[in-house]
Amino acid sequence: MDRPLLDVRFELDGWALLWADLEVAADAGEGLAALRRRVAEKARERSTPENLPGVPVVKAMRHLFRAAGCDPTRYRPSSEALLRRIVRGEEIPAIHPLVDLSNTLSAALAVPCCVMSEGTFAAPFVFRAGRPGESYLSLRGPFNLEGKPILCDANGPLDCPITGNDKVKVTAATRRARLVVYLPSGEITCEEARDVLERQAAEARVVKIHRTAARPAPPVSSER
Repeated sequence: MDRPLLDVRFELDGWALLWADLEVAADAGEGLAALRRRVAEKARERSTPENLPGVPVVKAMRHLFRAAGCDPTRYRPSSEALLRRIVRGEEIPAIHPLVDLSNTLSAALAVPCCVMSEGTFAAPFVFRAGRPGESYLSLRGPFNLEGKPILCDANGPLDCPITGNDKVKVTAATRRARLVVYLPSGEITCEEARDVLERQAAEARVVKIHRTAARPAPPVSSER
């Protein structure tokens, strides 16, 4: 059942968020492996390392990063970093069914995605630029969040579409998680992203989608 996320406040324009509550339904099998291969092959058919920056969705995401105060050539959106590895010949790695589905969706749509283990986040949420002095322990180590687009919950910075927060990471024991998909408004609708997610989940046959919810940023006010 689709429900509006009434507890998400946007302080950055031009974004939309799609969220989905996921559960591991079966051990990873051939369906998921085939999905990883297919998505990687399609990415290589569409793009090369040279033309990737010119892909419309990639360009739109870079624009949003700059508007937040972040240089996307220094701090690449996680989706662009993933696609660069794929088009250079790397495969989408097998990590965990929930992470793998997040990665295949990110590669297919060219947008950042994150999975957060159940119980590691709490409403209300705000999507804004990082403030001076803000940081968190990321999957890469300590990460400065100033001037970068970040999703915060009731306890502070929760995720950044560059590198995820170690606090919310999926582990081998994780069975349920929330997927967050960061979309550039005007390039991909929440409905289009949700359709791709549902098709991929059906193909992988290892992840069940319990609920989805979408929220675009409100229109820019002419009084700003």
